[in-house]
Amino acid sequence: MFMRVNQLRRGWHGNFSALTSLLVLALGVFLVVSSCKNDETPAPVLSITSISPTSAPVGTPIVITGTAFNATPASNTVTFGSVPATVTGATTTSLTVVVPANAGTPINVSTGGATVSSTIAFALGNKPVVTVASNITANTNWTASNIYLIQGFVNVTSGATLTIEKGTIIKGAPKEQDPSGQAKGGTLIIQAGAKISAVGTADSPIIFTSSKAAGSRNYGDWGGVVLIGKAPINQPGATSFEGGIPGSTGTYSDVNDNSGTMQYCRIEFAGISLSNLANSEINGLTLYGVGAGTTIDHIQVSYSGDDSYEWFGGTVNMKNLVAFRGWDDDWDTDWGYSGKVQYAVSLRDPEVADQSASNGFESDNFAAGAPATGPNNGLPLTAPVFANVSNFVFSGTPSNAATAKGSGSYQSAMHLRRNTSISIFNSLFVGYPEGLRLDALTGTTNTLDNATAGNLQLRGIILANMNTPVRGAQSITNDQATAFFNTAAFKNQIIASSSLASLLLNSATFTLTAPNFLPQTGSPLLTGAIWDGKGADAFFTKETFIGAFGTTNWTTGWTNWDPQNANYDK
Repeated sequence: MFMRVNQLRRGWHGNFSALTSLLVLALGVFLVVSSCKNDETPAPVLSITSISPTSAPVGTPIVITGTAFNATPASNTVTFGSVPATVTGATTTSLTVVVPANAGTPINVSTGGATVSSTIAFALGNKPVVTVASNITANTNWTASNIYLIQGFVNVTSGATLTIEKGTIIKGAPKEQDPSGQAKGGTLIIQAGAKISAVGTADSPIIFTSSKAAGSRNYGDWGGVVLIGKAPINQPGATSFEGGIPGSTGTYSDVNDNSGTMQYCRIEFAGISLSNLANSEINGLTLYGVGAGTTIDHIQVSYSGDDSYEWFGGTVNMKNLVAFRGWDDDWDTDWGYSGKVQYAVSLRDPEVADQSASNGFESDNFAAGAPATGPNNGLPLTAPVFANVSNFVFSGTPSNAATAKGSGSYQSAMHLRRNTSISIFNSLFVGYPEGLRLDALTGTTNTLDNATAGNLQLRGIILANMNTPVRGAQSITNDQATAFFNTAAFKNQIIASSSLASLLLNSATFTLTAPNFLPQTGSPLLTGAIWDGKGADAFFTKETFIGAFGTTNWTTGWTNWDPQNANYDK
């Protein structure tokens, strides 16, 4: 019995020692694993995320962006298909490479025993690519024999003129290629006191577009074109520009200031969003305080990632504008813009709209709208005059649901608010959830006051195929808005969805790839224009028709309805 107990006691002690050893070993493994988990991160994997430009001639440098490159140029091997290329510069995230003769596809990068092939198409181009990544401080000429790649914010500074030859192609680089490291999409900014001379022709327009390859371009690939002038605005001096544009407003008063000339120009895939914050976007064409001495006509803005056009004050007059498949608003007027615009057409993709609710016109005086007192602090009121505008969205039942490919919904053909005094003549709006939304902040009636006083004029307007043709908002009632719009002398009309066919629109009006906006023979749109009040201004050609078109298609030759697949590397 005694021997058996001792044997059991010795067995227990042996098992206890073994168990203790196992526990110590497990604790050590746990500590090692925990230490690795807390202190180590996976090594980056070799990848190619972008190529810029995606087309270039032999001997031209291009930039390959990615991860896990070697910072020593010679330690990276790059081939175009099977053809080796020279690496002239390297960091862990970018390689500068010279396009070799007989370059093939795809582009391959090898380093550290790993190889990756790009899925981004690259094609040999015929024209040299000139990278522009710094400010333009002296008179400069861009010619059609080159392609110009804008990286980051490029400012044309006061006293300098940028002259762009007809047929020239300018590409905006994405924000990843901003040389300043601030993630600014390529943007051309004509500063106050500077000028642009971009004079294209109907058969040889100037093209501002994405640097991405055909088939991969998208909304907001780059920043856009910004003009800043010295005409009046209604904001205090030193007010910041939207979208991170450098500088701030002045207290200028030159209504005839001249920022240059833009004629027969296309701006495609611009309108970059720099953050998720409000007012952090750049529009397709942005105009700050641009004066009436400036000449702007025959402009097409396509696939803008924000508004197609936005005027912040100024007095510039414009004609023959196209807004095509934009994301947010087509014609946005703010900060006291008081110029005149004639002949403007918008065709929207009904599947794309913005989270702020996309409108045809969005017109504000400024954020609060009032008080409108004191020079450069509320005055001048936003009071432009538009005539012969056509906006087309839904050919079927309009919807205010969030769009399939956008971030929000459609709202109004005309959202007029915050003490605006805009006027619109002889214009056609088809297929919005709402037609006119006349809006004034609660506790104010200023927008309605402007309308009833005859300062805000809507004459010869046709609202067709709308769920709610006219409504008031906030302090303006539906009855007040409707009574204003239906004033008999204004000759405004509401065409029910069931009667849309009576307008005899062209059968190709809503065709996104090849639209034709000319009304059919006998269309009631060809007559009935009214040119009283502010419409009597000598700037306007006194057309007989309603909308942007009579019997002449002024978009022929210089517009492009399929910029996604255009070959800009010829």
